[in-house]
Amino acid sequence: MAESSPPIPTGVPTAARVYDVMLGGKDNYAVDRAVAEASLQIMPELRDIALHNRAMLHRVVGHLAANEGITQFLDLGSGLPTVRNTHEVAQEVNPEARVVYVDIDPIVLAHGRAILADNPNTTVVTADIREPEDLLGRPEISALIDFERPVCVMLVGILHHLGDDEGPGRIVQVLRDAVPSGSYFFITNFTRLGDAPESVALEKQLLEQLGTGRVRTPAELAAFFDGLEILQPGLVPLPLWRPEQPVVDASTIDVRFMTGGVARKP
Repeated sequence: MAESSPPIPTGVPTAARVYDVMLGGKDNYAVDRAVAEASLQIMPELRDIALHNRAMLHRVVGHLAANEGITQFLDLGSGLPTVRNTHEVAQEVNPEARVVYVDIDPIVLAHGRAILADNPNTTVVTADIREPEDLLGRPEISALIDFERPVCVMLVGILHHLGDDEGPGRIVQVLRDAVPSGSYFFITNFTRLGDAPESVALEKQLLEQLGTGRVRTPAELAAFFDGLEILQPGLVPLPLWRPEQPVVDASTIDVRFMTGGVARKP
């Protein structure tokens, strides 16, 4: 029996739909647009930062599919599977690549089913990454992802929606222990720019209106990669990860505010 779609709480903002606003999507509600606009008042560069995050996703997934032989992608906290998301990039390289999108927002399941109805190698699952053991045990995930073979675990722009008390480090550790040698982790996170008032104000605003938001230091981001071999060029501002075009000015907030990297499990 097909999993029924849970009701969509249109009066409560979600990270997936706020991100959709930033990317110029249409799968969002007034409450999500209000959070996005309030965030943009604090940091107008957030729309460009969202685009940088998506562009790095394209480069990373394309590289792993084309050059590292990765055929399985577990995209956690994926947001809406809109144009040029993980499955399209991976399956352009290898039509047999398998992608599972996981998000807590029920609209992701509802819209994802429609988008992916004719794609047997891709599915959407509603689950909470704060419960990684439950997530890993989901039959709809193991139906596509073989955890005996290397997989790319993607935590792209999601860990900064978890507070320290929700154990993001433990979540990464559980996932790392669950995948075999040769697997990859792809993580990005809002990054604190010293004592820059924008970083502090944005974190406060996200906590008040969205209920989540944790801007982390580079050292805190690096801790998520413990036990992994980080690929060059390391943990860097998103546009600096193997750019296709030279980055003219790496000092701007839109370049520096979000940091990420890719690492291999030895």
